[in-house]
Amino acid sequence: MSNDFRALRARLVACRACPRLVAWREEVARVKRRAYREQSYWGKPVPGFGDPQARLLIVGLAPGAHGANRTGRMFTGDRSGDFLYAALHRRGLASQPESLGLDDGLILRGCFITSPVHCVPPKNRPNAEEQRNCAPYLSEEVALLPELRAVLALGRIGFESMLKHFERAQDIVRRAKDRPRFCHGGVALEGLPLPVVASFHVSQQNTQTGRLTSAMFDAVLEQACGLAGL
Repeated sequence: MSNDFRALRARLVACRACPRLVAWREEVARVKRRAYREQSYWGKPVPGFGDPQARLLIVGLAPGAHGANRTGRMFTGDRSGDFLYAALHRRGLASQPESLGLDDGLILRGCFITSPVHCVPPKNRPNAEEQRNCAPYLSEEVALLPELRAVLALGRIGFESMLKHFERAQDIVRRAKDRPRFCHGGVALEGLPLPVVASFHVSQQNTQTGRLTSAMFDAVLEQACGLAGL
């Protein structure tokens, strides 16, 4: 990890910009889920994770209450992460098919995982102000990944956050209705420096209902990897 990444991580983990999110992440860490009551929760903003030479950026929504908010690593310690990392392992992007905690030895190859909101929000619904407050962190992470060639956005918020990031970076003013629409398997290309591939989020609500199957996600991941040259 470069000094720039370390500095960004330190500032991000110390962030208390959103009172509602600070209160919720700390309450979740204090009350805990019964299955994890003997564990210490992270309870702070969760930084991005992965290969600093990544060609593919994977963008989710926010840390899970008893996953990343507990473990301190993106998509780690819950069923969404189980689904995601198993797929990354099948594609050769992760050294192992599961992600249990910070010290489990997991290494990502060619990809980096982050989210537009770095604190767990109540009901997984960050508000507009919270998304705006966190947007500069996403922009800094992207700037520190010079080899990026494509983005895989998990869910509508992740997809729209990346479009807004590119608008800010290029000083473009575009109305919401004029942005590309989220559609699983769709690719936003026009006017963007990198293609943004859209996927349904790997949440339990999608994977356990069959809205997003392993085969569907493998296909969209393959599409994103092809655009990234992986």
